[in-house]
Amino acid sequence: MSRPGHGGLMPVNGLGFPPQNVARVVVWEWLNEHSRWRPYTATVCHHIENVLKEDARGSVVLGQVDAQLVPYIIDLQSMHQFRQDTGTMRPVRRNFYDPSSAPGKGIVWEWENDGGAWTAYDMDICITIQNAYEKQHPWLDLSSLGFCYLIYFNSMSQMNRQTRRRRRLRRRLDLAYPLTVGSIPKSQSWPVGASSGQPCSCQQCLLVNSTRAASNGPQRTTSVSARASIPPGVPALPVKNLNGTGPVHPALAGMTGILLCAAGLPVCLTRAPKPILHPPPVSKSDVKPVPGVPGVCRKTKKKHLKKSKNPEDVVRRYMQKVKNPPDEDCTICMERLVTASGYEGVLRHKGVRPELVGRLGRCGHMYHLLCLVAMYSNGNKDGSLQCPTCKAIYGEKTGTQPPGKMEFHLIPHSLPGFPDTQTIRIVYDIPTGIQGPEHPNPGKKFTARGFPRHCYLPNNEKGRKVLRLLITAWERRLIFTIGTSNTTGESDTVVWNEIHHKTEFGSNLTGHGYPDASYLDNVLAELTAQGVSEAAAKA
Repeated sequence: MSRPGHGGLMPVNGLGFPPQNVARVVVWEWLNEHSRWRPYTATVCHHIENVLKEDARGSVVLGQVDAQLVPYIIDLQSMHQFRQDTGTMRPVRRNFYDPSSAPGKGIVWEWENDGGAWTAYDMDICITIQNAYEKQHPWLDLSSLGFCYLIYFNSMSQMNRQTRRRRRLRRRLDLAYPLTVGSIPKSQSWPVGASSGQPCSCQQCLLVNSTRAASNGPQRTTSVSARASIPPGVPALPVKNLNGTGPVHPALAGMTGILLCAAGLPVCLTRAPKPILHPPPVSKSDVKPVPGVPGVCRKTKKKHLKKSKNPEDVVRRYMQKVKNPPDEDCTICMERLVTASGYEGVLRHKGVRPELVGRLGRCGHMYHLLCLVAMYSNGNKDGSLQCPTCKAIYGEKTGTQPPGKMEFHLIPHSLPGFPDTQTIRIVYDIPTGIQGPEHPNPGKKFTARGFPRHCYLPNNEKGRKVLRLLITAWERRLIFTIGTSNTTGESDTVVWNEIHHKTEFGSNLTGHGYPDASYLDNVLAELTAQGVSEAAAKA
């Protein structure tokens, strides 16, 4: 199949500008460590555009519109995304697309990752998929974009050509990306050294130059001649107001130093305040068991999944046959329930005819039996089933967490918001290893960054309840999984699995600490969504 067009893709580095009086859809993107430009959501892009209208050389606090992006700030002058808690900087760009393409219509194509969450495709892939979908092609080969995947629209699935593994994909209608007409002011791009053309060797500029090679396309530079005009004896210019009360945002202190240094101005950088990730040192004699929670350590082995019967038996256990199905879509294959499953011809199982429809016993949602068999066969195959519509869990759900150790104990310090309460400290430790058959790439090595990881709960009744349920989730291998990091873009690495933890002890600068009045209730809801609750344990 030939590759469909890109809907008028018009790549522009920096702020750039489209031709005069030509409408273009604006998509802001950031460069990950694999040199792939990843799009921000339409909501975030609207926010960036609004800030851009006010000050084209200002900064954008992404956490104002997306809670998951609390640590991130974009500096429009240097065109970089800055992460406050780690100091990581990544290039960003403002890209333009045809208004009739997927982002202009608010259409987002996503694939389901190993944790059951949905991940948006890169924008050029999204546009390619949408073009093929609109032309009613039955399938699409993504090899022309450098990916060994086939897209099947009848079953709404993505198949790896090498491993033959299938994943679900979906087409979602979201907010349309912002539209712009006319020219846009240019931006200063990469800072450079003195007017001699030699790059500056200070640590700030070295940091920028280390990421420069990863950026695609030629970079515009700004000639700098200020260094020669600085009179002797001029003191270094300090970066002040790092408490956030002045005009310089704390997270932009490092960037400000880069820009001043690039202009040849002497800089005396004051470090921005760092989040307090760990409590003061605690002696072994101060560490106590958590009252009401037996033990201090839990280990998981390589595999303890329950051996279940074949997929057909598992599906039939939780479903009732529907003789006269309604004329509505099966949300797995997107075919009508009154017709055959979209997996007909792709997947065949003994005793499961493609036209059979079943109703899940507790929630009542209906699907083709063959579609549920396909979904179960592509998952963990642990004897449990999860409704793809309402996420109700049938049976005991287990995950794909690699082997490791979970420790928990009391420390004699209080969390912000819990002044008269000691703290429960949880320590997770998972080493690197080799992926098993339940993982994305069996036999391949996986990494485990940032371990041991320390997490914190208040030692009150609700905090101890959360701890008990986290222990259950750990033993069911639900806390972590192996996948692609949303933060770094690294694949085949240990990542969190939709149960949020507080990893920051003495502050909440990044959203991963205290005070947070709703956290305990939120994490209880997340545990329930994974089938881990006191009610489920008693059932």
